[in-house]
Parts: sequence; structure tokens; C-alpha cells
Amino acid sequence: MRVWILSLSILFLIGCSYAEAGESFAGFNRIKKYDRHFSKYSKRYFGPGFDWRFFKAQAIAESRLKQDARSHVGAVGVMQIMPRTFKEIKKKNSAIKGGLLKAKWNIAAGIWYDRTLWKIFTARRPFQDRVKFMFGSYNAGKGTIIKAQKKAAKKGLNPNLWQSIESVLPEITGRRSLETLKYIKKIQIIKRVLR
Repeated sequence: MRVWILSLSILFLIGCSYAEAGESFAGFNRIKKYDRHFSKYSKRYFGPGFDWRFFKAQAIAESRLKQDARSHVGAVGVMQIMPRTFKEIKKKNSAIKGGLLKAKWNIAAGIWYDRTLWKIFTARRPFQDRVKFMFGSYNAGKGTIIKAQKKAAKKGLNPNLWQSIESVLPEITGRRSLETLKYIKKIQIIKRVLR
């Protein structure tokens, strides 16, 4: 019961905190300097039919498109990639040649990593749910989302729907679940206002 109340409280707070946020993100439509990288690497790793604005929205949520952004845990650049993760990505993808601090390569690595997460969640689910699984894994880690799927299944929920993950994530990550759920909601709101 307590976790259920926490889950409802989290969802309410997320809805309230972003209710008017769309207008504040609309200004990012004027920032176009990385759009060609988002478009190029989205096409390369997801195909021409995938809307590259998902990744621009993700980068806005991550760094507000700041090339020199650094998080308190050490994530770096536009896509907020951990240096160790960037090294692993470069090892697996020889097409990424530049450094972590170069926006082009940071974006390429982030979108390529998104693609690896996208390929994990192939079960039948609505497209928007699959996008949420990908971004949720980027934020919380794929292991965390897989644990949430197992917990959802044990509770009789459909583990392939994001709504099920939202309801059990507080049991997996406690209050940190709020960060992941806000992250997903923020990306959705930003994506809606990008043109």
C-alpha cells in the first residue's frame, strides 16, 4: 500500500511540475547547431523513418545542449555519457573516432548507445512504450529496468508496458525512481514542442 501511494504521489508530482514546461522548452527550436548530428546519427542507427527529435529532446533533458556539461557523477557532454561508457562504445563502434568532449562524437555515441538499448526491448509493445524503455534504461540502467519487468510480471502486470514499470520502479530504486520517471516525462514534453 505504501509503495502504491508513493507511486501515485510521484506521478502526480511529475504531472504538476511539467504541466507548463512545454513553453519553456520551445526556445530550443532556435538552437540548431547540433541538429545535423542528431539527424545523421538517428538515420545511421535507427533508420530514416525514426524522428531524430527524440534524441534532441533527450539531449536537452540531459544537458540543455551544453557541450561542456558535467554532472555530479562524472557524465560528460551533450548526451551526458560516462567516460568509461564512452570508451566501451568506441571499442564496439569503430566509426566513432573523436573524443567525448566533441559534441558530434558525444551525440553519435549517445544515439548508438540508445540503439543498443532499443534492441534489448523487442517484445510486442506500443512504439511510445518502447521509446520509454530505451530512455528509462539510458537513465536508470538496463539492469534496473529488467528488474522492474521481473517485479511487474510477479505482480501479474504486463512487463512490456511502461505503465507497469512506472508502478513498480519505486520498489526497485526507491526515491531514485522519481528521477527516471521525471526524465521520461521531460523528454516527452520537450519532444512535443520541437519542430
